[in-house]
Amino acid sequence: MTALVECVPNFSEGRNAGIVHSIEEAIRSAGAAILDRTSDHDHHRSVITFAAPAEKVGEAAFRGVCQAVASIDLRTHLGVHPRIGAADVVPFVPLKGVTLEDCARIARETGRRIWEELRVPVYLYEAAALRPECRNLADIRRGRVAEPDFGNIRLHPSAGAVVVGARKFLIAFNVNLASPDLEIARRIARAVRQSSGGLPCVKAMGVLLASRNQAQVSMNLTDFEQTPIHVAFEAVRAEAARYGVAVAGTEIIGLVPQKALEVTAAWYLQVENFVAGVVLEHRLENH
Repeated sequence: MTALVECVPNFSEGRNAGIVHSIEEAIRSAGAAILDRTSDHDHHRSVITFAAPAEKVGEAAFRGVCQAVASIDLRTHLGVHPRIGAADVVPFVPLKGVTLEDCARIARETGRRIWEELRVPVYLYEAAALRPECRNLADIRRGRVAEPDFGNIRLHPSAGAVVVGARKFLIAFNVNLASPDLEIARRIARAVRQSSGGLPCVKAMGVLLASRNQAQVSMNLTDFEQTPIHVAFEAVRAEAARYGVAVAGTEIIGLVPQKALEVTAAWYLQVENFVAGVVLEHRLENH
């Protein structure tokens, strides 16, 4: 059985399709399969999801980072999403026949190579972190961790730094409000995120999508089994209702595990004693 790893790098370019395409091609050139690409003008960010055998995934990620460093200049970058690098964050996720610790090893090896060959400082986070203060990506972005794991504190002049790590599946789930009021979105984010006493395994921030004239509650669900999509959505909707604001729609950035959608569908349909076996595709697999 081939050991498969998913990688979901976030690049600080969401407007120039040519640049994003060149990064995709660099990743593909190492034998990786591109599964999804999501770009956003307001966030000025692209999320590329790819999968590759464990022995190839680090090379594919490195080639993507290399192309991003050559193509993206943060000195002229304006977007609502927080970032510290042209290749902002590069997480490795175990898919099949590989452990989280295996992915952490790949992350550390890739991070060291990024510094040694590209001279871009690297921070290691989540399961790949070598220091407890580096586990949380938000703390690194806020400047709470001074020294990188590889390189020096001086950022690359145009590419900044990159955060490389290993983690479980993460669902990037955004709720768009029928209002341009950024302050309301920020209050809702504060109410639902774990760090402010909200839902477990939820990270959230409020941003303004200028191109749509809408405020957005942008969330990362780091463990959908603890906080499923529908729980996060209903919490945002309830908080929005307190301010007299409706939900205009939602977005899933990147890919989402089938199980997460099944759990949410079963909850909204109020299916009694739901089991995966009632799903046709599961039953076909078993036979």
